[in-house]
Amino acid sequence: METLFENILIYSVVFVFCLVVVILYLRRQKRKSNLVEEKILKAKQEGLYEPVSLHPVVDPNTCIQTGACIAACPEKDILGIRNGKATTINASHCIGHGACFHACPTQAITLCIGTDKRGVELPHVNYNFETNVPGIYIAGELGGMGLIKNAVEQGRQAVENIVKAGKKHHNASYDLIVVGAGPAGISASLNAKRHNLNCLTLEQDTLGGTVFSFPRSKIVMTAPMDLPLHGKLKLYETSKPELLELWKTVLQKNNITIKENSKVEAIVHEDGHFRVETLGGEKYTSRFVLLSIGRRGSPRKLNVPGEELEKVAYRLLEPEIISGKEIMIVGGGDSAIESALLLAPRNKVILSYRGEAFSRIKPKNKERIEEAVEQRLVDVRLNTNLVVIEKDEVTLASGGEGGENARLKNDLVYIFAGGELPTQFLMKVGLQITKKFGEAVLKHR
Repeated sequence: METLFENILIYSVVFVFCLVVVILYLRRQKRKSNLVEEKILKAKQEGLYEPVSLHPVVDPNTCIQTGACIAACPEKDILGIRNGKATTINASHCIGHGACFHACPTQAITLCIGTDKRGVELPHVNYNFETNVPGIYIAGELGGMGLIKNAVEQGRQAVENIVKAGKKHHNASYDLIVVGAGPAGISASLNAKRHNLNCLTLEQDTLGGTVFSFPRSKIVMTAPMDLPLHGKLKLYETSKPELLELWKTVLQKNNITIKENSKVEAIVHEDGHFRVETLGGEKYTSRFVLLSIGRRGSPRKLNVPGEELEKVAYRLLEPEIISGKEIMIVGGGDSAIESALLLAPRNKVILSYRGEAFSRIKPKNKERIEEAVEQRLVDVRLNTNLVVIEKDEVTLASGGEGGENARLKNDLVYIFAGGELPTQFLMKVGLQITKKFGEAVLKHR
C-alpha cells in the first residue's frame, strides 16, 4: 500500500513539475509573442512593416517555430515568432540575402518581390537570366537581387549561360559587353575571362557601382561567396575601401580593365549582334550584352534653380576630408541621415526633409539622428523643401500654410532623393518590364 502511495506521489510530483514547466514555457512564449506584436505595431506606425522589394513570406501551415530563420538572419527584427508561427516585422529592412530561406528546416519560407498592394517594376528575365530580347541578359540589382553575394552569384551564372548559348560566328568586336561594374558586373567580367570570352565592361561612373556610392565608413554586410578566378571569399563585415581594393586587386591580377565614365545610351540589334553606344559617342559591337546596372539608374533630381552648380552632389564619397563647411543635406532616408552624421562633427549641417517625420530608416539611424539633434550636432528641418541653390546661399521653403522662405549660408549641397529605374532606357532597348505583386522569386520546389 505504501509503495502504491509512493508511486502515486512520485507521479503526481512529476506531473505537477511537467505542468509547471509547460505553463512557464507557454507564458514565456506568450510574452515573446506579445513583444513581437508590439514590434509589428511600431513598425506599422513608422512605415517599416510593408516590404519595399525582396522579402520573406512564411507559410503558417508548414512553419513549426524552430526559430532557425530568425537566428540565420544577420539583420535585426526582420522576422519574429507570433502565436507560434514565424512572421515578418520590419519587412522593409529586408535586403534579400535569403539566409532565412536556406535555414528553414521545413521549407516554409518563400522569397517574394512586391506585395498585393505595392508592385515592384522589374525587367522580364527567364531562369537563364536572359531577357525577352535574345542575347541580352540581366544580373544583380536590376533583376531584383541587390545583395552583394547574390549579385556576384548571378553575374557568374549569367556568363555560364552565355557560354552554353555558344559563341557562334559573328562579326562583332566583342563576344560580350558587360554594362555596369558593380558586384554582378565584376563577377561576370571575371567569369568571362575564365571562359576566354572577348569581353568589354563599361561603367557609367566608377568601379564598384552602388557600393562605391556608400559613405566611406559605411560597413558593407556580405556573406561567403565564390568570386570567379579568385575563389571563396569569407567576408561577414568589411568596409567599402577594403571591398573595392579586393576587387581592384583581382581585376588587375587577371589583366581586366573596366572602362569607367562610359554611360551606355543605346543598345541596338543589328546583323546578328548588338551595337552599344555611349554618351561620349563611342560605339562598340558585341554578340551578347549583360546588363548589371543598378535599379536606381540616375539619381533623382529636385529640378530647382542652381542645381547644376558644382557644389551640388548626389553622393558622399570622402566625408573625412570635408571640414568647416556650411552643408545642406536633402532627404529622409538612411543615406541622407548617415551622411549628415558623418559630416556633423566637423561641419555645420542642416538636414532638410519634406516629410513630417522620418520613415523607412533603420532603427539605429533613428536613434543616432535623434541623439545628434539633442546634442545640436545636426539641424533637422522637417516639412521643408529646398527651392533655390545659389553660389553662397540656399533657400529653404517651409511647408504648410503661412510657411516662410529662409535664406541660409551654404558651401555644399548633397541631395539624396533616391534614383529612378532606367525604364525609358530599358524600353528603348526593347526589354519587357512588368510589375511584380508578391511574385515568388525564390521558392522550394
